[in-house]
Amino acid sequence: MKQTNQLRLLASCFVFSFFSCEQEDAINKNEEDSRNFKVIEVTHHDGRPFSTGDDKSNLNSKYVANAGGGVMMQGFYWDVPAGGTWWNVVKGKVTAWGNAGIESIWLPPASKAQNGPFSMGYDPTDYYDFGNYNQNGTVETRFGSKTELTSLITAAHNENMKVYADIVINHNSGGQSEYNPYTGTNTYTKFNVASGKFIRSYNDFYKNSYGNNDEGSFGGFPDLCHANPYVQDWLWGRADAVGKYYKNTMKFDGWRFDYVKGFGPWVVNQWNANVGGFSVGEYWDGNAATLEWWCDNANSSAFDFACYYKMDEAFDGNDLTKLSTGDMLWKRRPFRAVTFVSNHDTDQIWKKTLAYAYILTHEGYPTIFYRDYEEWLDKNKLNNLIWIHNNKATGNTSILYADNDEYIARRNGYNGNPGLVVYLNNSNAWQERWIQTNWASTTIKDYTGNSSWYPTTQGDKWVKIQCPPNSYSIWSTL
Repeated sequence: MKQTNQLRLLASCFVFSFFSCEQEDAINKNEEDSRNFKVIEVTHHDGRPFSTGDDKSNLNSKYVANAGGGVMMQGFYWDVPAGGTWWNVVKGKVTAWGNAGIESIWLPPASKAQNGPFSMGYDPTDYYDFGNYNQNGTVETRFGSKTELTSLITAAHNENMKVYADIVINHNSGGQSEYNPYTGTNTYTKFNVASGKFIRSYNDFYKNSYGNNDEGSFGGFPDLCHANPYVQDWLWGRADAVGKYYKNTMKFDGWRFDYVKGFGPWVVNQWNANVGGFSVGEYWDGNAATLEWWCDNANSSAFDFACYYKMDEAFDGNDLTKLSTGDMLWKRRPFRAVTFVSNHDTDQIWKKTLAYAYILTHEGYPTIFYRDYEEWLDKNKLNNLIWIHNNKATGNTSILYADNDEYIARRNGYNGNPGLVVYLNNSNAWQERWIQTNWASTTIKDYTGNSSWYPTTQGDKWVKIQCPPNSYSIWSTL
């Protein structure tokens, strides 16, 4: 029996020694891999945060001190409840959203559309009917009345939040039939709308005296002709143009332009020059160079679909090197990129928590989807990420390490703010890495609380950090 116990002890020591050596070898290899990784300096600018271009001097301290720039909330999803209640639902959320650090709300198309009380607004009929005229089978829109909309906007402004309107100016719907000499047929292009503003006929849509088509039509709807000076005047030129009415009367602060592939970028450029306000275009394309071209010509931000698709490849495809090597709009134009994880049209990323940790620590203007925040994900974790974004995510970006399972990046700080280091782990085990920070002989912590470590950086600014499985940690100075 004694001999058996001795053998067991020797075997245990051997096994312990074997696994200790194996673990030590893995740690040493991790350190070697980290130190040999060639740091990628992604962006090159003075480090200032994303700005929506407005003067924040009149806002309260929680936004004046917002080091990371803003966070946008998409305040709807496809087929929100009908019945004219949605504006009041969103109004009931604005105080909590403001307290969480949300800077702006993007609302669905607010004017009367062909499908009346059931429309999500993307088939616009009367740009000046916000639920105050009886047409298309209803007075209120799907979302509510004009009074309820203005009350929502006022409530958001009282919380120092901006409100962005979804603008659909590629196509119209709900017109009456009329003979069109340019097609030789009847077309539904006669818009004698109840508001009496922006009356339209066949010559305001392609095919017409200005040509056969523009960059693109949508869904068989009448395709608005922006080459027509009459259309230009009503969209952005005259004192009561659509854009100016939204901005000056309805008090919207900016624009989300729908389906901008359907017309030239000069249209958004002219709108912005004549109306003002923040703008972002839905140019649905995964090519970062194409998005950059559109932004430069439209003088507008764009949703970073290139980033969206690379995140899907990285997190769901189990290859985080896509985050380091992938071309994205935020890498090319950090002050033009509006990043997102999901929206009312597309929701294909499964590992959303990692994706939100990515966009809320990286450059650009991150957008949070209503259902992710209010229904599907952990709101406390998202609020923590919003706080980190607003207080720590500043400066240009350096990628410190990337492999299939791990990704580590550094925001280099700005104007006295130390920035951060974000560690994403897509594996099923805890991971540790030695990385180089911007802080010498400084104690740091994980602001997510996922790690309890309080490591101190060495004199050469290197430090070992850790990250839990299928999760993230975000490090900065105390």
